[in-house]
Amino acid sequence: MKKLIVSIKSAGESLGDFKKALKEARKGRLGGGHFELSFDNKREFDRFVKNLGILAAILNHRPKSVYELAKIVDMDVSNLNKLIDFFEAVGAIRVKSSTVAGRAVKTPIVEYQQIEFDLKAAS
Repeated sequence: MKKLIVSIKSAGESLGDFKKALKEARKGRLGGGHFELSFDNKREFDRFVKNLGILAAILNHRPKSVYELAKIVDMDVSNLNKLIDFFEAVGAIRVKSSTVAGRAVKTPIVEYQQIEFDLKAAS
């Protein structure tokens, strides 16, 4: 099961974690199955948390397009596109682009089955 761990950490803490993970990987001890997403400011972390429902809707309904997702979550497509871009930029979703009947279609995909929060890093 793929798991996403979300936290708030300073850039230095994130770099330290990366160095530890790189050392383990070089030794051949890869910790598989989870990915970490660390925010270095509370505003972005809050934006992520506030919009978890969007991720849940993508995972549960598997919409074929952002437009279809907008209907599911009852949200303006323009505002939803901004959230989709944010989630894609931080690595929480993947967006598949395709052409359907001559129109460009973006399909949001959540590749994680579980999201955990590491709040001890936020103190």
